[in-house]
Amino acid sequence: MGRSNVGKSSLINALVRQRVARTSAAPGKTRLANVYRVTRGGGAPLYLLDLPGYGYARAPKAARGASSAEAARRASQEEFEAIVRAVFARAPAGLLLVDARHPGLETDRAAWQWIREAAARSAVVATKTDKLGRGERIRALRAFESVLETSVLPVSAVTGEGLDELWILIDRLLNNSHPRSRPPLPKATVPLPHRKN
Repeated sequence: MGRSNVGKSSLINALVRQRVARTSAAPGKTRLANVYRVTRGGGAPLYLLDLPGYGYARAPKAARGASSAEAARRASQEEFEAIVRAVFARAPAGLLLVDARHPGLETDRAAWQWIREAAARSAVVATKTDKLGRGERIRALRAFESVLETSVLPVSAVTGEGLDELWILIDRLLNNSHPRSRPPLPKATVPLPHRKN
């Protein structure tokens, strides 16, 4: 889970070393929960889910008129919330992806608060680290860790940096992940991050 254009699909492609997830430079392309069944070596298969991003919502072409812009925004937000709630009702392990270039965004803080409560296990991964110099990257990671109050794993889908460590993190999350016995998430517990037009 992460903001639109944070590199979720690119990271999935880098992790599985083939192009399975559709990527685009334009934000808001992922509109559904895309599920990828992955088998590593002789291990049991696991499922990677590429969820729609928050922070941006592209209205369908038919709904781009001024009179229906607000309706399209509401519909997009409702679709986003329905997808995310359906996925997290199963108490999966969750990764929040954040863009290393933008520490401290309110939407990322809200998403981290929500995912910690909704997922059985969770962690934060900073993408696009290749776009920062060494000093900038150190400052950004410290800022993320301060704001989110957790460690952050830096990765790059472009250079492959951190991918082995990410697989180790995923294995750890899955091996320690057991669905909690708890009632379904009430709608108002922690608001989901909003998609915006």
